[in-house]
Amino acid sequence: MGTVVVGFVPKPEGEAALTTAISEAKLRGCKLVVVNSHRGGQEFDRSKAQAAEEELSSVRAQLDESGLEYDIRQLVRGFEPAEDLISIAEANSAELLVIGLRRRSPVGKLILGSNAQRVLLDAHCPVMAVKAD
Repeated sequence: MGTVVVGFVPKPEGEAALTTAISEAKLRGCKLVVVNSHRGGQEFDRSKAQAAEEELSSVRAQLDESGLEYDIRQLVRGFEPAEDLISIAEANSAELLVIGLRRRSPVGKLILGSNAQRVLLDAHCPVMAVKAD
């Protein structure tokens, strides 16, 4: 059984990526691995950790309803989300990595960097980029 890995954030781009990844995993007969990555640090306190866990409970309900075999990884390791996604995709020999995109200004990309660009350039498997509505 193959694996589809999806990067999830509780935002429109994360929801779009998750919906697409569920469809792709069903289509391919694959297991789905959902990755929710946080850099951690002082701003990721107990209340933010609890909020993240609550958000993932609705994801679990959606995945249970889908009938797919799945695994959810919530990571707080100090890495960039792109690093976590790429390493988990490699560790699971993913046949597809799904990420969500949002529109940003050129200055926003320059200042904040681009996890999406890093995933697209460095992933060992095909990457499907899904635009949020």
